[in-house]
Amino acid sequence: MGALKKMGVEFLSATLDTFPMEFSVIDADDKVRFWNQHDTRIFRRGHGVLGKDVRNCHPKKSLDTVIKVIESLRSGERDHVDFWIDLPQDDTPRKLLIRYFAIRDADGEYLGTLEATLNLTPLQEITGENRLGDFK
Repeated sequence: MGALKKMGVEFLSATLDTFPMEFSVIDADDKVRFWNQHDTRIFRRGHGVLGKDVRNCHPKKSLDTVIKVIESLRSGERDHVDFWIDLPQDDTPRKLLIRYFAIRDADGEYLGTLEATLNLTPLQEITGENRLGDFK
């Protein structure tokens, strides 16, 4: 924990926004506490959502599934749950991987849920190997 304090809020915030997938964090009481990449998110959230119940942040048609996911993480039945969907964007659909992870303390007690979304579409085009990056 000491290392995090030394990072400072600005550096930690920039680091979390640099992380190569968007994510949201809810606490053990199902309140939205944080999300990264606010300006570039696929699933945008207004600042008024912070501190609100996560049930108020999802469309009604997916709410039952969201609740099942959170309860399976909370109970310890699951440590993570994965979904993938095709999301239309202009004329090109995007393939999204949405992963829910239980956040637990050192004793295994449930602290909350992390929801992470990754756009798989550009990754699906990768073929072969590239061991040197774009350095020659």
